Amino acid sequence: MHHHGYLWTGPKERFDNEALRRPPHPDPPSVGSRQELIQRYREVAAEFPTSDLPPLETAYWLIKPRSLVRGTWDEAKEAASWLGERLPEYAPRFASERDRDTTRLARLVNAAAEQLHSGADPSYGFYLERPSYLSLAVVTCSPNRSKSELACPMR
Repeated sequence: MHHHGYLWTGPKERFDNEALRRPPHPDPPSVGSRQELIQRYREVAAEFPTSDLPPLETAYWLIKPRSLVRGTWDEAKEAASWLGERLPEYAPRFASERDRDTTRLARLVNAAAEQLHSGADPSYGFYLERPSYLSLAVVTCSPNRSKSELACPMR
């Protein structure tokens, strides 16, 4: 088992485009469906796997382009440390003062380490100034506990 780190920042309005953050339904619309529904399904089916937007379900990072992987670690502690390095980098830009609290951030890193040891995928999000959004996630791979059918992007 190993872990991959993912980081995304961008405009909140782009992050809020949930249609591109969820995989297309496994069953496409039927032939008799409205043309706009069929077209939207095709767009989402083509864009979801290639989009850099964070998926609604963290495990789906695994089907995204491998260029989005920010780090790979064999040990959960190392992966959690990566989160622990990223959080203070972005903390000065957090929109909420509560989110900047260093004790709270340390608790998030400790919780992430525990989650990773159990095979879970920690995922954190923060509103930044402007309004922007930061998404940080570490995904367990080979296999992923929640989506074991998803292949590892690196091995």
